[in-house]
Amino acid sequence: MYRGAGGNGGGEGSFFLGLVMMIAGGYLLLRSIHVDHYLSMGAGLFHIGNFQITNGMVLIPFIFGVGMIFYNSKNYLGWVLFGASVIMLFFGIIASINFSLQGMSAFDLITMLILFIGGIGLFLRGLKPRGGRF
Repeated sequence: MYRGAGGNGGGEGSFFLGLVMMIAGGYLLLRSIHVDHYLSMGAGLFHIGNFQITNGMVLIPFIFGVGMIFYNSKNYLGWVLFGASVIMLFFGIIASINFSLQGMSAFDLITMLILFIGGIGLFLRGLKPRGGRF
């Protein structure tokens, strides 16, 4: 017996149409999102009470950690300083990213959402067995 999308008979048309719609809608939606950041050496990463920790402050333990690792690679304090600084920088960079939608008409937004969400629906319907419940 021939097996279609999801190992079930039938549903290939809905599956592939939904996949194409999802890809097109997702592409258009992601293309309309503008990504910006405000990261600089004086930008605040974290607040501890009223004290603000900046990117430049995070680099100080990073430098000491790297120096300790190069001097003695088995120095746990150096690895802790290095690892904590890298983690804080990573989360600081992620936290400093701003996402915004570019200017578009309501028709453009509705078209993108219908393509994306409708594509998900058709894709999932193509995976459902014929006459069965999902």
